[in-house]
Amino acid sequence: MASFTLHGIPVSRGIAIGRAHLVAPAALDVKHYLVSEEQVEAEVQRLQKAIETVHQELQTMWNELPKEAPAELGAFIDVHALILSDPMIAEVPLDIIRSRHYNAEWALVTQIEELSAQFDEIEDAYLRERKSDIQQVGERVLKVLTGSAITLPAQDGEEGAGRLIVIAHDISPADMLQFKDRAFGGFVTDLGGQNSHTAIVARSLDIPAAVGMYNASALIRQDDWVIIDGDHGVVIVDPTPGVLDQYRERQQRLARERKKLSKLRKTPAVTRDGTEITLLANIELPDDCPAALDAGATGVGLFRSEFLFMGRVGHAKHLPTEDEQFESYRQAVTAMKGRPVTIRTLDIGADKPLDAIEHTSLNPALGLRAIRFCLAEPQMFLAQLRAILRASAHGPVKLLIPMLAHAFEIDQALSLLEQAKAQLREAGKKFDPLMPVGAMIEIPAAALALPMFVKRLDFLSVGTNDLIQYTLAIDRADHEVAHLYNPLHPAVLYLLSTTIATGAKAGIPVSVCGEMAGDPKLTRLLLGMGLREFSMHPSQLLMVKQEILNSDLSDIGPRTRRILKMSEPAAIAEAVEELRAA
Repeated sequence: MASFTLHGIPVSRGIAIGRAHLVAPAALDVKHYLVSEEQVEAEVQRLQKAIETVHQELQTMWNELPKEAPAELGAFIDVHALILSDPMIAEVPLDIIRSRHYNAEWALVTQIEELSAQFDEIEDAYLRERKSDIQQVGERVLKVLTGSAITLPAQDGEEGAGRLIVIAHDISPADMLQFKDRAFGGFVTDLGGQNSHTAIVARSLDIPAAVGMYNASALIRQDDWVIIDGDHGVVIVDPTPGVLDQYRERQQRLARERKKLSKLRKTPAVTRDGTEITLLANIELPDDCPAALDAGATGVGLFRSEFLFMGRVGHAKHLPTEDEQFESYRQAVTAMKGRPVTIRTLDIGADKPLDAIEHTSLNPALGLRAIRFCLAEPQMFLAQLRAILRASAHGPVKLLIPMLAHAFEIDQALSLLEQAKAQLREAGKKFDPLMPVGAMIEIPAAALALPMFVKRLDFLSVGTNDLIQYTLAIDRADHEVAHLYNPLHPAVLYLLSTTIATGAKAGIPVSVCGEMAGDPKLTRLLLGMGLREFSMHPSQLLMVKQEILNSDLSDIGPRTRRILKMSEPAAIAEAVEELRAA
C-alpha cells in the first residue's frame, strides 16, 4: 500500500510512531426491530440492566484510578456518570421502547441522536463539543447491549511496534484508561476539536494526538505503520523508510529538548535584558492546580467555571449550588498556595445543555451567551458571584467577566457584584471587599472601545480564540472554514496590540489567555507588543518560558512595530518566523 498523509486538528504536541489499532464504534450497526407487546417490559429491563452495568463500570474505573492519572480523567468519569443518571438517558429511551416498541439498542440510539442534534446548536465551541460525552455514554451502554467492547491486542516483541496508535471515530476519556498501563503512543480520531475531552486528556497526558480527521478510521487499516505529528495535526500512514527515519530522529531530538526544558521549572521568567514576565496557567478543575504549580506557573490566569455546570443535561434545576461552587473555587485557591486565581464567570449561552430543549438560536455565537446570559439569569449569576467572593477569603482571587461589549453590561455586572457583597455581609460571610474585577476582551467592539473598560475595571484579559473568530467572522469549530482562522491577520494583530498598549497607558494589567499565549512561535511577537502576562495550559508553559529567556526586548520591540505596519499576510508570517529565529 502506498504511503499517504491526512491533515486534521493538532491538539497535543509531540511525535508518535507505531502500529495502528482500530477501535470500531458500537453505534454504527445496531439492530433495528420492533418488539411485541408482551416483550416490551423484558426489553425495558434489558436496557435498565445495561445502564446499571455501565454505572458499575464507571464506579470501578473511578475507584481504580492510578494516583498519577490526570485529574481530568476522574472528573470526566463523574460527568459520564451524571449523564448516565439523567432522565434524558436513563428514562426517555425506556419510554420510547414502551410507546414505539423499538428494541433497546434502537431506542437508545434514537434518543442519543436527538440529544446530539440539540448540542449541535450550542454557541460555545467548548460546550458544543460536550455532545461527544453523551455519544460516548451511549456507546458504552450499546457495548453492553451488543456484547462488544474495546479490546487491545497483546503486545509482541517486534522492535518499534511497542507503541500503539489508537485510530477511532471517537474515543471517550474513560476508555483511554485502558491504555494507561500499555504501550500507548498516541491517537487519531475522526471527530473532535481543540476543546474536545479527548483533546484535553491528550494535553494533560502529554500524548501526541490529531483529531477532526474526518475519515481516518475508514482509510487506515489494522496494523498499518502510522506517524502522528502532534504539532501540526498531520498523520502519515505507511511511511517510506526515509520518512520513518526522519521522524524517529525528530522524536529523539524532541525527547532531549523536553528533558532540557524540565530544568527550567524553577527558573524565573525574565528576558535577557532583565524584564520579568508573568506566566499563568489555564485550568478547568481545582485538580488541575498541582500540574500548574509543577510547570512553574505563578498563578491561575483563567479558571473556566463552566466545567462545574457540565453533565447536567436538560435540567436547569440541577445547576451546582452556591456551596458546591464555593467548595470548588476554595479548593483551587487553597491549592495555589497564595498565588492569585482568576475565576471567569459562567461562559455559556441560552441554547446550552442546562435547558437546551427550550432555547434555540439562529446564530448561537452571536446570541444570548456568557455575560448576556448571566445578566438575563440574575439569581444564578448572584449565586456564582457569592461563591467566588466567599473563596476570596481563602486567598487572592480575581473575577473575570466574559464577552463584555457595552458600558451598561459592565455597570450591571458590577452592580450585581455589589449586591452579592451586601448579601454576604448580611449573612456574616467573609470575603475580600477589594477583589479585582476584569473583562475578557474578545469582541472587536470591546477592543475598539477600551476607554470605557479601563475606566471601570482593574484588569483586562484578551481571549484571542473568540477575538479571532469574531474579527474574521468565522466559526472556529467549523472545519469548512478552519483554514480562514488566522491569528496573524493584520486586523487581529491591530486589535491585540491596541489593547495591550491601551492597558499599559492606563496602568492596568493586560494578559492574553487564548491559544496565542501558549504558542511559542508567537511569544516574541507578543513580547514585542508589550505583553507581560501570559496564561496558557500548563503543558505549554516551559516552552514559552524558554522563548522568554532567549528574548531581548530592545531588539524585539522595533522589529514588532515594523510587523504591525505590514498589511500582507505572507510578509507578516515571514517576519514573525524571522523574529523567532533572531
